[in-house]
Amino acid sequence: MQHLVYENVWTAPLMRGGTIEEVGDRFDGDLLGRDPKAAWREAVQEAVSAVQDVDLDQTVHLSYGDVPARHYAFELATDHLIHAWDLARAIGAGESLDEDLVELVYERMKPREERLKSSGMFGDRIDVPKDANLQTRLLALYGRRA
Repeated sequence: MQHLVYENVWTAPLMRGGTIEEVGDRFDGDLLGRDPKAAWREAVQEAVSAVQDVDLDQTVHLSYGDVPARHYAFELATDHLIHAWDLARAIGAGESLDEDLVELVYERMKPREERLKSSGMFGDRIDVPKDANLQTRLLALYGRRA
């Protein structure tokens, strides 16, 4: 959860044109505090507002280069989708993800599978049966076994 709150608090300054250097270590440390749910809600609200308020064609300065805000917003949504499954699995909750989001992310990311794997940020390649559902195939792209 710390990872997602951390990602969310970075969203607003980056969407407003800030750089990694300008944000610096402002968000290092415990962001969850005594009330992790409140920290999550506040960070999500700020991130969503930042995405809603930005021109999606403007440039966002990320650690790996400059990208359009729409790219960053998609990256954030993808990360949240995959981590929603991670959290559900960890706590024994329902693991079904929104089918439309799964399809959108899978169709966009499947052609980038080699780049995902070569980044070192995701697990090894996972082979899934040809008849595996789309969610299982998406999770495999990100190194998860459904």
